[in-house]
Amino acid sequence: MDRRVISSSLDTVFEFDYSVQAEDMRGLYEKAKRDQWNASHDIPWDTPEPDDGRTLADELVDIHGSPIWAKLSERERVELNRRITAWRLSVLVYGEQGAMLACSQLVDTVTGTDQKFFQATQVMDEARHNEVLERYLAKRLDGLHYPMPENERLLFDSILTDPRWYIKTIALQLVAETFAVSMFKMMGECARDPLLREVCRRILQDESRHMGFGMLALPDVVTQASESERHEMEDFTCVAIEKVLTGFFPVDAYRDMGFSPAQIREVQAYRRNVAASNDDAVFRKYFRRDMHAAMVNNLARIGLLTERVRPRLAALGIELPAAA
Repeated sequence: MDRRVISSSLDTVFEFDYSVQAEDMRGLYEKAKRDQWNASHDIPWDTPEPDDGRTLADELVDIHGSPIWAKLSERERVELNRRITAWRLSVLVYGEQGAMLACSQLVDTVTGTDQKFFQATQVMDEARHNEVLERYLAKRLDGLHYPMPENERLLFDSILTDPRWYIKTIALQLVAETFAVSMFKMMGECARDPLLREVCRRILQDESRHMGFGMLALPDVVTQASESERHEMEDFTCVAIEKVLTGFFPVDAYRDMGFSPAQIREVQAYRRNVAASNDDAVFRKYFRRDMHAAMVNNLARIGLLTERVRPRLAALGIELPAAA
């Protein structure tokens, strides 16, 4: 099956006042117009591939430095590197399409012309990201795709089926987008393929604006919410965080390499041990650091991470900022 149908019910808000009412939001819209780019013309698709065939630094492969890694041949290491890259990009392809669909809903449901104008630009951004990642997979990785992880599917099901724009914004702009930004930063900084580095750089230009929408649009909603509404938003935030911090492991890539279930369990155990004991591990240095810092600080600033949910966050290894 090459598509999924997700049923939802949304109210559409038609605006008749087109004057500037939120200058900071209109400014974000102006930046979005200024910074549009074209994946067909602005990406150097003829960039030569790395001589050794690697797309990312080997340090981003979960088992790098492990006894299992030491037993792999050079050919197997290159193939695993490419498959892990394809798995990560597959996750991002699905996420960019999910964001495109969610933002198309936000154009309908947000109030205020400034908010609608900006969301229309984000629909275009996400379509372009979906396009450029798909092109990269086709050009560099022989069109290799991996299935959508269950946690990612569940997160976007909840985003796309909830009728409230602010719930969509919390999960999409401040949680899922932060996950994506961290992935793109990590891959951009660790790319062996200069073409992948440029793709990540271009995408990151857009992503900071997307998180900016949530930081501008949500504070008033959170401040004006009733206690029960606040608790619902806090709980939904925690669920979204749980989805992006758990359940993402490239098991299909290892299966395709011929790893047995026992070997895959060994890989998972090695990954957990490295993450828990080594602050210099690439995953922690480039991904967990950026994601936790940006996500937790932003969510705490607008009042969605409180003492009430501290134990739930602690179970994920997240500490609230001192001022929260």
